[in-house]
Amino acid sequence: MKHPVIDLHCDLLAHMLNMPNPDPFKREGIGCSFPALAEGNVKLQVMAIFTATENGSTALALRQSEIFASFLAEYPNDCNLVHDINTLNQIATSPKLGMIAAIENASGFCEEDEPLKIGFERLERIITNTKRILYISFTHHAENRFGGGNNSDVGLKEDGEKLLQYLNGRKIAVDFSHASDALAKDILDYLSKHNLEVPILASHSNYRKVFNHVRNLPDNIAKAIIERDGIIGVNFLRAFVNNEDSNALYQHMNHGIKLGGFNSICFGADYFCTGNNPDRVPYYFKEHEDASRYPSIIEAVSEQVSPEAIESISSKNVIRYLNELWK
Repeated sequence: MKHPVIDLHCDLLAHMLNMPNPDPFKREGIGCSFPALAEGNVKLQVMAIFTATENGSTALALRQSEIFASFLAEYPNDCNLVHDINTLNQIATSPKLGMIAAIENASGFCEEDEPLKIGFERLERIITNTKRILYISFTHHAENRFGGGNNSDVGLKEDGEKLLQYLNGRKIAVDFSHASDALAKDILDYLSKHNLEVPILASHSNYRKVFNHVRNLPDNIAKAIIERDGIIGVNFLRAFVNNEDSNALYQHMNHGIKLGGFNSICFGADYFCTGNNPDRVPYYFKEHEDASRYPSIIEAVSEQVSPEAIESISSKNVIRYLNELWK
Protein backbone atom coordinates (compact mmCIF):
# COMPACT_ATOMS: atom_id res chain seq x y z
CA MET A 1 0.00 0.00 0.00
CA LYS A 2 1.34 3.41 -0.99
CA HIS A 3 0.61 6.08 1.59
CA PRO A 4 -0.57 9.45 0.23
CA VAL A 5 2.14 12.09 0.50
CA ILE A 6 2.01 15.84 0.90
CA ASP A 7 5.22 17.78 0.30
CA LEU A 8 5.55 21.40 1.42
CA HIS A 9 8.32 22.60 -0.88
CA CYS A 10 9.83 22.10 -4.33
CA ASP A 11 11.42 24.42 -6.90
CA LEU A 12 9.93 23.04 -10.11
CA LEU A 13 8.61 26.47 -11.14
CA ALA A 14 12.05 28.10 -10.93
CA HIS A 15 13.49 25.25 -12.99
CA MET A 16 10.81 25.83 -15.65
CA LEU A 17 12.04 29.41 -16.09
CA ASN A 18 15.11 28.08 -17.90
CA MET A 19 13.13 25.97 -20.36
CA PRO A 20 11.89 27.48 -23.66
CA ASN A 21 8.81 25.24 -23.48
CA PRO A 22 8.26 24.39 -19.80
CA ASP A 23 7.46 20.69 -19.55
CA PRO A 24 6.93 19.25 -16.05
CA PHE A 25 7.03 15.70 -17.47
CA LYS A 26 10.76 15.86 -18.29
CA ARG A 27 12.62 13.96 -15.57
CA GLU A 28 16.23 14.85 -16.35
CA GLY A 29 17.89 16.16 -13.22
CA ILE A 30 14.70 17.28 -11.49
CA GLY A 31 13.48 15.44 -8.40
CA CYS A 32 9.91 16.74 -8.56
CA SER A 33 8.89 16.10 -12.17
CA PHE A 34 5.27 15.08 -12.61
CA PRO A 35 6.22 11.42 -13.28
CA ALA A 36 8.38 11.22 -10.13
CA LEU A 37 5.63 12.80 -8.03
CA ALA A 38 3.10 10.32 -9.42
CA GLU A 39 5.35 7.34 -8.67
CA GLY A 40 5.82 8.60 -5.11
CA ASN A 41 2.04 8.96 -4.65
CA VAL A 42 2.40 12.66 -3.92
CA LYS A 43 -1.16 13.92 -3.66
CA LEU A 44 -0.37 17.55 -2.91
CA GLN A 45 2.81 19.38 -3.88
CA VAL A 46 3.49 22.94 -2.81
CA MET A 47 5.15 24.75 -5.73
CA ALA A 48 7.46 27.48 -4.49
CA ILE A 49 7.90 30.67 -6.48
CA PHE A 50 11.61 31.18 -5.79
CA THR A 51 13.77 34.21 -6.53
CA ALA A 52 17.02 35.52 -5.14
CA THR A 53 17.23 39.10 -3.88
CA GLU A 54 18.50 40.96 -6.94
CA ASN A 55 17.30 43.44 -9.53
CA GLY A 56 14.58 41.94 -11.68
CA SER A 57 13.45 39.29 -9.20
CA THR A 58 9.85 40.44 -9.46
CA ALA A 59 9.64 39.70 -13.19
CA LEU A 60 10.90 36.17 -12.54
CA ALA A 61 8.35 35.60 -9.78
CA LEU A 62 5.48 36.84 -11.93
CA ARG A 63 6.59 34.52 -14.71
CA GLN A 64 6.62 31.57 -12.30
CA SER A 65 3.08 32.38 -11.22
CA GLU A 66 2.08 32.30 -14.89
CA ILE A 67 3.81 28.94 -15.37
CA PHE A 68 1.88 27.60 -12.36
CA ALA A 69 -1.38 28.73 -13.97
CA SER A 70 -0.32 27.20 -17.29
CA PHE A 71 0.18 23.78 -15.69
CA LEU A 72 -3.43 23.82 -14.49
CA ALA A 73 -4.70 24.97 -17.88
CA GLU A 74 -2.55 22.70 -20.08
CA TYR A 75 -2.61 19.51 -18.01
CA PRO A 76 -6.15 19.29 -16.57
CA ASN A 77 -6.03 15.49 -16.59
CA ASP A 78 -2.81 15.40 -14.58
CA CYS A 79 -3.05 18.15 -11.96
CA ASN A 80 -5.54 20.35 -10.20
CA LEU A 81 -5.55 23.30 -7.83
CA VAL A 82 -5.99 22.64 -4.12
CA HIS A 83 -7.17 25.87 -2.56
CA ASP A 84 -9.92 25.17 -0.02
CA ILE A 85 -11.21 22.49 2.34
CA ASN A 86 -13.37 20.92 -0.36
CA THR A 87 -10.50 20.38 -2.81
CA LEU A 88 -8.20 19.38 0.05
CA ASN A 89 -10.53 16.59 1.12
CA GLN A 90 -10.55 15.19 -2.43
CA ILE A 91 -6.80 14.70 -2.81
CA ALA A 92 -6.59 11.21 -1.29
CA THR A 93 -8.95 9.70 -3.88
CA SER A 94 -8.01 11.86 -6.86
CA PRO A 95 -5.68 10.39 -9.51
CA LYS A 96 -4.38 13.91 -10.18
CA LEU A 97 -1.51 15.79 -8.58
CA GLY A 98 -2.84 18.49 -6.27
CA MET A 99 -0.92 21.77 -6.45
CA ILE A 100 -0.79 25.01 -4.51
CA ALA A 101 1.70 27.87 -4.84
CA ALA A 102 3.90 29.57 -2.25
CA ILE A 103 6.48 32.36 -2.29
CA GLU A 104 10.08 31.66 -1.30
CA ASN A 105 11.56 35.12 -0.69
CA ALA A 106 9.39 38.24 -0.57
CA SER A 107 11.85 39.92 -2.94
CA GLY A 108 9.85 38.11 -5.60
CA PHE A 109 7.01 40.59 -5.31
CA CYS A 110 8.88 43.71 -4.21
CA GLU A 111 12.15 45.14 -5.49
CA GLU A 112 14.51 46.63 -2.94
CA ASP A 113 14.17 50.19 -4.26
CA GLU A 114 10.46 50.56 -5.04
CA PRO A 115 7.52 51.67 -2.87
CA LEU A 116 6.12 48.85 -0.77
CA LYS A 117 2.65 49.68 -2.13
CA ILE A 118 3.77 48.56 -5.59
CA GLY A 119 5.09 45.34 -4.07
CA PHE A 120 1.75 44.58 -2.43
CA GLU A 121 -0.07 45.24 -5.71
CA ARG A 122 2.28 42.79 -7.43
CA LEU A 123 1.66 40.24 -4.68
CA GLU A 124 -2.05 40.48 -5.44
CA ARG A 125 -1.29 39.82 -9.13
CA ILE A 126 0.63 36.68 -8.15
CA ILE A 127 -2.27 35.55 -5.97
CA THR A 128 -4.69 36.21 -8.83
CA ASN A 129 -2.55 34.07 -11.15
CA THR A 130 -2.22 31.19 -8.69
CA LYS A 131 -5.64 31.60 -6.98
CA ARG A 132 -4.05 31.08 -3.56
CA ILE A 133 -0.68 31.34 -1.80
CA LEU A 134 0.00 28.95 1.08
CA TYR A 135 2.99 30.72 2.60
CA ILE A 136 5.55 33.48 2.15
CA SER A 137 9.14 33.43 3.39
CA PHE A 138 10.43 36.95 3.98
CA THR A 139 13.97 36.21 2.81
CA HIS A 140 16.26 33.67 1.23
CA HIS A 141 19.90 33.25 2.26
CA ALA A 142 20.70 36.96 2.30
CA GLU A 143 19.28 40.08 3.91
CA ASN A 144 16.59 42.08 2.11
CA ARG A 145 14.24 44.99 2.87
CA PHE A 146 12.04 42.77 5.06
CA GLY A 147 14.67 41.20 7.31
CA GLY A 148 17.62 38.85 7.60
CA GLY A 149 18.12 35.58 5.77
CA ASN A 150 19.67 32.47 7.27
CA ASN A 151 23.21 33.61 6.42
CA SER A 152 22.78 36.83 8.41
CA ASP A 153 22.11 37.92 11.97
CA VAL A 154 19.68 40.67 10.93
CA GLY A 155 16.21 40.70 12.46
CA LEU A 156 12.83 42.08 11.40
CA LYS A 157 12.88 45.41 9.53
CA GLU A 158 10.18 48.06 9.28
CA ASP A 159 8.97 46.73 5.91
CA GLY A 160 8.82 43.27 7.45
CA GLU A 161 6.52 44.64 10.14
CA LYS A 162 4.33 46.16 7.43
CA LEU A 163 4.22 42.83 5.63
CA LEU A 164 3.06 41.10 8.81
CA GLN A 165 0.33 43.71 9.18
CA TYR A 166 -0.66 43.15 5.55
CA LEU A 167 -0.91 39.40 6.11
CA ASN A 168 -3.03 39.73 9.25
CA GLY A 169 -6.19 37.68 8.73
CA ARG A 170 -5.28 36.76 5.13
CA LYS A 171 -4.85 33.01 5.85
CA ILE A 172 -1.33 33.07 4.38
CA ALA A 173 1.39 31.57 6.56
CA VAL A 174 4.84 33.00 7.22
CA ASP A 175 7.59 30.50 6.43
CA PHE A 176 10.59 30.42 8.80
CA SER A 177 12.76 28.12 6.67
CA HIS A 178 15.14 30.85 5.46
CA ALA A 179 14.78 33.25 8.39
CA SER A 180 17.77 34.21 10.49
CA ASP A 181 17.42 33.31 14.14
CA ALA A 182 16.94 37.02 14.87
CA LEU A 183 14.24 37.39 12.22
CA ALA A 184 12.35 34.33 13.46
CA LYS A 185 12.43 35.59 17.05
CA ASP A 186 11.38 39.09 16.01
CA ILE A 187 8.45 37.78 13.96
CA LEU A 188 7.24 35.69 16.88
CA ASP A 189 7.54 38.66 19.24
CA TYR A 190 5.80 41.02 16.82
CA LEU A 191 2.89 38.63 16.22
CA SER A 192 2.39 38.23 19.97
CA LYS A 193 2.78 41.91 20.80
CA HIS A 194 0.27 43.02 18.18
CA ASN A 195 -2.02 39.99 18.47
CA LEU A 196 -1.89 39.35 14.73
CA GLU A 197 -3.69 36.45 13.08
CA VAL A 198 -0.81 35.13 10.97
CA PRO A 199 -0.06 31.38 10.97
CA ILE A 200 3.53 30.12 10.86
CA LEU A 201 5.39 27.09 9.54
CA ALA A 202 8.81 25.96 8.36
CA SER A 203 8.30 24.47 4.92
CA HIS A 204 11.68 22.79 4.40
CA SER A 205 13.85 22.79 7.51
CA ASN A 206 15.68 20.31 9.73
CA TYR A 207 17.06 20.63 13.28
CA ARG A 208 20.33 22.26 14.26
CA LYS A 209 20.64 20.01 17.30
CA VAL A 210 20.93 16.99 14.97
CA PHE A 211 23.12 18.66 12.34
CA ASN A 212 24.71 22.04 12.93
CA HIS A 213 23.84 24.24 9.95
CA VAL A 214 22.40 27.75 9.86
CA ARG A 215 19.58 26.54 7.60
CA ASN A 216 18.40 24.18 10.33
CA LEU A 217 16.09 25.31 13.12
CA PRO A 218 17.36 25.89 16.65
CA ASP A 219 15.24 24.13 19.25
CA ASN A 220 13.64 27.30 20.62
CA ILE A 221 12.29 28.30 17.19
CA ALA A 222 11.17 24.75 16.37
CA LYS A 223 9.34 24.55 19.70
CA ALA A 224 7.65 27.90 19.04
CA ILE A 225 6.36 26.66 15.67
CA ILE A 226 5.08 23.46 17.28
CA GLU A 227 3.44 25.31 20.17
CA ARG A 228 1.61 27.56 17.70
CA ASP A 229 0.22 24.46 15.91
CA GLY A 230 2.54 25.02 12.96
CA ILE A 231 4.14 22.37 10.78
CA ILE A 232 7.77 21.63 9.92
CA GLY A 233 8.71 19.91 6.65
CA VAL A 234 11.85 17.80 6.85
CA ASN A 235 14.40 18.74 4.15
CA PHE A 236 16.14 16.02 2.10
CA LEU A 237 19.20 17.99 1.00
CA ARG A 238 22.40 16.32 2.22
CA ALA A 239 23.84 19.70 3.19
CA PHE A 240 21.12 20.07 5.82
CA VAL A 241 20.61 16.40 6.76
CA ASN A 242 24.20 15.28 7.28
CA ASN A 243 26.66 15.05 4.43
CA GLU A 244 27.78 11.55 5.41
CA ASP A 245 24.79 9.72 6.93
CA SER A 246 21.48 9.26 5.11
CA ASN A 247 19.85 7.86 8.26
CA ALA A 248 20.25 11.28 9.86
CA LEU A 249 17.06 12.22 8.02
CA TYR A 250 15.16 10.02 10.46
CA GLN A 251 17.13 11.39 13.39
CA HIS A 252 15.73 14.81 12.42
CA MET A 253 12.20 13.40 12.46
CA ASN A 254 12.73 11.78 15.83
CA HIS A 255 14.16 15.00 17.22
CA GLY A 256 11.11 16.93 16.03
CA ILE A 257 8.86 14.40 17.75
CA LYS A 258 10.98 14.67 20.91
CA LEU A 259 10.33 18.43 20.91
CA GLY A 260 6.59 17.69 20.96
CA GLY A 261 6.04 17.75 17.20
CA PHE A 262 4.34 14.41 16.52
CA ASN A 263 1.46 16.42 15.00
CA SER A 264 3.78 18.89 13.27
CA ILE A 265 6.40 16.89 11.38
CA CYS A 266 5.84 16.44 7.63
CA PHE A 267 7.78 16.45 4.36
CA GLY A 268 9.40 19.45 2.66
CA ALA A 269 11.93 17.66 0.49
CA ASP A 270 13.23 20.73 -1.37
CA TYR A 271 13.54 18.95 -4.71
CA PHE A 272 14.86 21.03 -7.59
CA CYS A 273 16.99 20.83 -10.70
CA THR A 274 20.45 19.48 -9.88
CA GLY A 275 21.95 19.90 -13.34
CA ASN A 276 24.67 22.51 -13.93
CA ASN A 277 25.05 23.18 -10.21
CA PRO A 278 28.52 22.08 -9.10
CA ASP A 279 28.14 22.86 -5.39
CA ARG A 280 26.65 20.32 -2.97
CA VAL A 281 26.86 17.49 -5.53
CA PRO A 282 25.39 14.97 -5.10
CA TYR A 283 22.62 17.05 -3.57
CA TYR A 284 20.66 14.10 -2.23
CA PHE A 285 21.46 10.65 -0.93
CA LYS A 286 20.54 7.93 -3.41
CA GLU A 287 17.73 6.81 -1.10
CA HIS A 288 16.12 10.27 -1.31
CA GLU A 289 17.10 11.40 -4.80
CA ASP A 290 13.63 12.16 -6.19
CA ALA A 291 9.95 12.04 -5.29
CA SER A 292 9.56 8.50 -6.62
CA ARG A 293 11.47 7.39 -3.51
CA TYR A 294 8.69 8.34 -1.14
CA PRO A 295 7.35 4.77 -0.66
CA SER A 296 10.77 3.52 0.52
CA ILE A 297 11.27 6.66 2.62
CA ILE A 298 7.94 6.02 4.34
CA GLU A 299 8.95 2.40 4.94
CA ALA A 300 12.10 3.70 6.63
CA VAL A 301 9.96 6.06 8.74
CA SER A 302 8.16 2.97 10.05
CA GLU A 303 11.48 1.29 10.91
CA GLN A 304 13.50 4.24 12.18
CA VAL A 305 10.89 6.61 13.58
CA SER A 306 7.70 4.67 14.40
CA PRO A 307 4.89 2.89 12.53
CA GLU A 308 2.40 5.21 14.25
CA ALA A 309 4.11 8.26 12.73
CA ILE A 310 3.67 7.24 9.09
CA GLU A 311 0.23 8.71 8.42
CA SER A 312 0.96 11.81 10.47
CA ILE A 313 4.21 12.63 8.69
CA SER A 314 3.14 11.61 5.17
CA SER A 315 -0.06 13.67 5.00
CA LYS A 316 -2.23 13.85 8.13
CA ASN A 317 -0.36 16.69 9.84
CA VAL A 318 -0.55 18.94 6.78
CA ILE A 319 -4.23 18.13 6.25
CA ARG A 320 -4.93 19.07 9.86
CA TYR A 321 -3.01 22.32 9.45
CA LEU A 322 -4.76 23.29 6.20
CA ASN A 323 -8.21 22.45 7.54
CA GLU A 324 -7.55 24.80 10.43
CA LEU A 325 -6.04 27.48 8.19
CA TRP A 326 -8.83 27.45 5.60
CA LYS A 327 -11.90 26.90 7.78
